[in-house]
Amino acid sequence: MIVRRPATSSIPSRLLPCIQCTAFFRRLPPRIITTKSTQTRTLHAPKTKTSTLTIPSPTPFVPNVQTFLTLIGRQLSQHSAKIPTWDALFTLSSTQLRELGVEPARARRYLLWWRERYRKGERGIGGDLDFVDGGSGEVRILEMEGGRGAMTAAFTTKIVVNVPSGTELKPGINLEEVFGTDQVKPVSGVKVRGAHTIVGPHVESLKGGGGSIATIKVKEGMWEQKRGHKVDGGERRKENVRSRRAAQERGTLRK
Repeated sequence: MIVRRPATSSIPSRLLPCIQCTAFFRRLPPRIITTKSTQTRTLHAPKTKTSTLTIPSPTPFVPNVQTFLTLIGRQLSQHSAKIPTWDALFTLSSTQLRELGVEPARARRYLLWWRERYRKGERGIGGDLDFVDGGSGEVRILEMEGGRGAMTAAFTTKIVVNVPSGTELKPGINLEEVFGTDQVKPVSGVKVRGAHTIVGPHVESLKGGGGSIATIKVKEGMWEQKRGHKVDGGERRKENVRSRRAAQERGTLRK
């Protein structure tokens, strides 16, 4: 008697290793198959190298820990004595800050969040000032040539720059003598409104300057990110609180 094998379709080459592995494990004794693997997942493997954290240099506007904590607000300046140095400010962990007495936990999270922002160069108003005296930087309006158009003559543009206190920016002034370079950068977050008025957050105009001379001073909470407040108990309790209030109002109307 002739026995014919059933016709089978060709097996893709990508499945051959899986089929061969399955056939191999079927021939193994049960004690070998049930042996537990001792391999360690790469995701949970212990780290052998510690990442080095970069410590940004202090700036004229933010020279020390006290000023940094004052700028970011939320009453963190009261903990300035607990953080000894500038390097410690950018290297202490959350656990170490807790041991030093920085409480509550949301204050530590906020400090660590602002610390990483500052490490990346993200700063608030006044963070890019180069000429600061006693926590105050003077800004003035500088007229510069903006460029030439295709069909128009040269025009000037007005920008707000930080200058040493008392420096007058007269027409034709040598920028390199004042700023140390002929490439002047405008102060971020500040602009000129109208003909000669400097406007921006925490900008104070000086008397007698006509609005074209102003100062930016270090103040408590200048860079603070305001916390939100719960409305009707927050998202989880909002429906319950509002239904109770409506029931009380209905009961009051029935009386």
